[in-house]
Amino acid sequence: MNIVIPIKQVPETSNVKMDEETGTMKRDGVESIINPLDLYAIETGIQLKEEYGGKITVITMGPPSADKALKEAIAMGCDDGILLSGREFAGSDTWATSYALSEAIKEIGDYDLILAGERATDGDTGQVGPGIASWLDLTLSTYTSKVVDVNLVDEEVDYTTTEQDSIIVERMVEDGYEKLQLPLPALLTVVKEISFPRLPTLRGKQRSRKIKIPQWNLGNLDLDEDYLGLQGSPTRVVNIDHPKVTRGGTVIDVREDGNVEAAVAKLIDYLKSKELV
Repeated sequence: MNIVIPIKQVPETSNVKMDEETGTMKRDGVESIINPLDLYAIETGIQLKEEYGGKITVITMGPPSADKALKEAIAMGCDDGILLSGREFAGSDTWATSYALSEAIKEIGDYDLILAGERATDGDTGQVGPGIASWLDLTLSTYTSKVVDVNLVDEEVDYTTTEQDSIIVERMVEDGYEKLQLPLPALLTVVKEISFPRLPTLRGKQRSRKIKIPQWNLGNLDLDEDYLGLQGSPTRVVNIDHPKVTRGGTVIDVREDGNVEAAVAKLIDYLKSKELV
């Protein structure tokens, strides 16, 4: 069972900074980590590989330093990594990002399942996973909370079978859970409930240090440049605002004069002024 896992390297939440002129995120000089929600997709993929065999390829789009995230995923138990890196990708929104990643996945070719995190903590849109499924015309399950079963048809046993490889999953919906059976290949976006990410092993770290991550760009992929980067992105950040949090409240300390009735009257007057009572 060959699995592809698109991941993203994101700034640590406390270090997110935006360029107010371009509306894009500043990444230079900022400590970055694997998107925490992608770790659940990685763990799910590793568990499936342990049960059904196959290989896991992780892929990301970003600057050359993003190979650190790929190596960490390999240290956890993934097999290979691919980095999309080049100036042509800079400033891509979720539409342009999902396009580039889907074309790279086409180049990988032999895959049964794509696993993605529910969303990225920097953009918080949850659009890239479904976007990849749309570009590749794959069946999709979002908010997947459990992989119930995988049915892989053994074609060597019966060449006449009309059955198709499929996966049964549970996904979170507003009023509970929904069970789906999807033909493979398919794409799942997963939530935290699906697994608990493992830590990289010493052997995995040693292996990841030796692996050279290939970098793909326009020289490797047949991409439409009109769909890439900031110029190829149909969405724009038009305004950045920094909200101010104020907590200036009124405190009525009844202990000072012991006048509970006066305190209650002030509270009622306040509630009436806000039309709450």
